[in-house]
Amino acid sequence: MILYPAMDLMGGKVVRLRQGRFDDATSYSDDPAQALEAFADAGAEWAHIVDLDGARAGEPVQHELIAALATTSSLKLQVAGGFRILEQITRMFEVGVERVVIGSLAVKQAETVAGFLGEFGPERITLSLDVRVIDGTPMVAVAGWTEDSGRSLWDIAGLYPQALHLLLTDIGRDGMLEGPNFALYDEAGRQLPNLRIQASGGVSSLADLARLTTDGAIVGKALWEGRIRLEDALARA
Repeated sequence: MILYPAMDLMGGKVVRLRQGRFDDATSYSDDPAQALEAFADAGAEWAHIVDLDGARAGEPVQHELIAALATTSSLKLQVAGGFRILEQITRMFEVGVERVVIGSLAVKQAETVAGFLGEFGPERITLSLDVRVIDGTPMVAVAGWTEDSGRSLWDIAGLYPQALHLLLTDIGRDGMLEGPNFALYDEAGRQLPNLRIQASGGVSSLADLARLTTDGAIVGKALWEGRIRLEDALARA
């Protein structure tokens, strides 16, 4: 399993949201470059960075900050937030970003995102789908989790037979430190065997990491709150 220590950026600071609510944010660091360096010192190879301002605006807001981080960090970066057009993604790859994450656009503009996969290759693009489990079915939400797409995880994932990476978040678990939705990830592994799934939302202990069967795990709040030492998490992963 690949462990992705995560940082969410808002106004240039490292924060974490509770269940995706922008009005419920906790600030942890004013220096994202220093935080990345700490990830690397702990032995991480990857980091997951989200431009929350860009995700909310639907366009780049902190991409220049991310570009600066990419040029100075030794880590492989997977970055998300506000990517809509080819030029924005190209810019990230030019500065050394390893993967770009595409979220709501994958639900709303499948043809565009399929074009990204074709242009850059499936290794460089991570699809990100956020779900609420309703009557046992994972339903995809968009627009910062404020809108229900009316489509299931299985429907949306089926649009991308060429995809390789999927970041899957259970909205109800994100930022809650209550443990991942193991049933969701187990079922996704069975139904989507072509995808390398990254579990996101709820990881709060080393036991959670041991229980996950996914190819990757995003760990954010548990690290920032000191519930998990990154060195220990990397050893377990």
